[in-house]
Amino acid sequence: MDLTGLQSFPGAYPVGARDELPPGTLLGTQAQWGWHSVPSEQPHDLAGSTVMYDSPRGPVPYVDMVGDIVNDRETGTSEAENWLRANAHRLDLGRIGLRWLDHGSERPLDQADITDAEQTLDLWTGVVTSRFTLAGYPVKITTACHPYRDEVAFRIESPALRSGLVIGVDFPYGSEAWHDAADWTRPDAHSTVVGVPMSSADDQGTTAWPVFRALDNSRYRALITGLSLGVEQTGQHTIRVSAEDRDPGAPDVLDFAVFFTPSGDGDCIPRGSIRSTPAAPQPGLQAAAGYGVVLSTAGIVIAASAQYWPQFWSSGGALELEATDDPRAKELERRIVLSQYLTAVNCAGSLPPQETGLVCNSWRGRFHLEMHWWHAAHFAHWNRVELLLPSLRWYSTVLDSARQTAKAQGLDGVRWPKQVGPDGRESPSTIGTFLLWQQPHPIYLAELVYRANPSREVLEEFEEIVFESAAFMASFAHPTSRGFELGPPLVPAQESYGSIRATVANPTFELAYWQWGLRTAAAWRERLGLEPVEEWSVVADGMVKPRVIDDVYAAIDVEPFTIRTDHPSMLCALGVLPQTDVIDPATMRATLTAVLADWDWGSTWGWDYPVMAMTAARLEDPEAAVDALLLDAGKNTFLANGHNRQTDSLPLYLPGNGGLLAAVALMAAGWDNGPEQHAPGFPSDWTVKWEGLAKAP
Repeated sequence: MDLTGLQSFPGAYPVGARDELPPGTLLGTQAQWGWHSVPSEQPHDLAGSTVMYDSPRGPVPYVDMVGDIVNDRETGTSEAENWLRANAHRLDLGRIGLRWLDHGSERPLDQADITDAEQTLDLWTGVVTSRFTLAGYPVKITTACHPYRDEVAFRIESPALRSGLVIGVDFPYGSEAWHDAADWTRPDAHSTVVGVPMSSADDQGTTAWPVFRALDNSRYRALITGLSLGVEQTGQHTIRVSAEDRDPGAPDVLDFAVFFTPSGDGDCIPRGSIRSTPAAPQPGLQAAAGYGVVLSTAGIVIAASAQYWPQFWSSGGALELEATDDPRAKELERRIVLSQYLTAVNCAGSLPPQETGLVCNSWRGRFHLEMHWWHAAHFAHWNRVELLLPSLRWYSTVLDSARQTAKAQGLDGVRWPKQVGPDGRESPSTIGTFLLWQQPHPIYLAELVYRANPSREVLEEFEEIVFESAAFMASFAHPTSRGFELGPPLVPAQESYGSIRATVANPTFELAYWQWGLRTAAAWRERLGLEPVEEWSVVADGMVKPRVIDDVYAAIDVEPFTIRTDHPSMLCALGVLPQTDVIDPATMRATLTAVLADWDWGSTWGWDYPVMAMTAARLEDPEAAVDALLLDAGKNTFLANGHNRQTDSLPLYLPGNGGLLAAVALMAAGWDNGPEQHAPGFPSDWTVKWEGLAKAP
């Protein structure tokens, strides 16, 4: 929302474009199920982008690209590649903002009309209060989102309601652009129809107007509800909401809610396994007479939010740094609190989130599975494992397609994709399909769930995901005289080596992750009373050790060995991961020192700073851990609202928030077989109070 508490000034909140890409906007409305695909004249598949690469096991097919990606723009790509990368994309479900109605003609607000603006998000209730003066009129707007329904609600209090202040609800077409979830240039490509209004069955006076939306094969409905509303369709895709004429003595108040819900059998609106928010008691909701539809009011939504968030903050982990003299402690505590809120809102849904969550589109809204750890692992560390479970369960819905990928490459198990929509179909890429480090993530996340609830029920629910992930890992590693090796081809977590993907081998982080992941999967078989898979142990025990040059770990095992840009991912091998046999702590300590000395910080990303902090903590250097976590660098910026800003084209970055929370939990609660002192990752002169945090592996 903007400073009005709605979406009145979308042009004032742009997502900056790279080169000639059209910009997007931060003011959108998204839901887990809201996806869309633009129809193509002919069906497209990945065959035209599949390239054979030499591997130690012979030629292997990889989904590559005919073209390339330069500054987020597809260059020289085929029509099929463009479509496959852009579809399905997340959809902006609707824009809700203030307007003036003057002699029957609507016009948008002018920013110059607003003065004395003050806006507060009450974290304890999840309710936003916006106060300002609009063309001389005082205005107060209360905004809330329902915790269990895809519903937003607004209470507008102002005498301006009697002078032409109304609400406009606009509906866009889906966008194939990189950053924007809305295309306003194709009004004839979709339809918006207001249905017959329905009233509550208990004669409370609540009325609802269903708005039916059709975009190609996607269908959804927006239900506008409230008391004493005037709702009318004023344009092809525009709805006006206003306060009905009322007695002169009546309050100048407009209450309404908009409930978005999927309808029909849209091919890109997930159903079945992709659930909406969990069911929960919803007192005050009313059934619509004759429709079987549940209606709510703004007051009910605001009350539901105010009930939910105190429960959130009163559960899970907590950390306090107030008594610490270091002036950085207050800033770190601010980041911690706001990151908990932002990740709960954006990262706890039924799909792995995109890097910008439900705020706006990045990479067209498609999510990156190598980022899932950064979005979700911290929920378990902060004793909120129930917020991790929905997205982890998604993997079971794409087992078949992931199994087909592995089989096509002559390998066992499942190979998880990289950049996908809810159907799990891979995107053509010169980078993504060659990445490996997303492969052990489900094992790690499932292990965190088990640690929170060490039960057979957890083991049985996730055993297929864990075992199939491990089966691929064991078959991908190939034996040599040195031991078991990885690649080529591959691209490590540090994507600086994408251009030489055909020759890259043995990245440091992935070697350690392979050993840890296979041993963890073997532990799952033992817990279930199953016979061990000998191959998993043989491969894990036989992994080659990473390349060491000048007493520090190289990023990869072939020239140029280490490029000092992008992620210093070799540090993840002892930081994100616990100690493994392939990593020497002394060498990792020298590697961390070298990274801190001369890495190109401008090319890093928000989760790199938590990586350095976790590595420093495990190496028992808490001073370096705090220094790294709060390093003064552009992409380690946390805005007033808590978002981890990266660039104009990526103004928020939730992996940075999730990484921060994972690092802080490790620094406070410690890790298995780590130092026993309180908060081992914080300097001894910091006063750290915490409770409810879980140890890291």
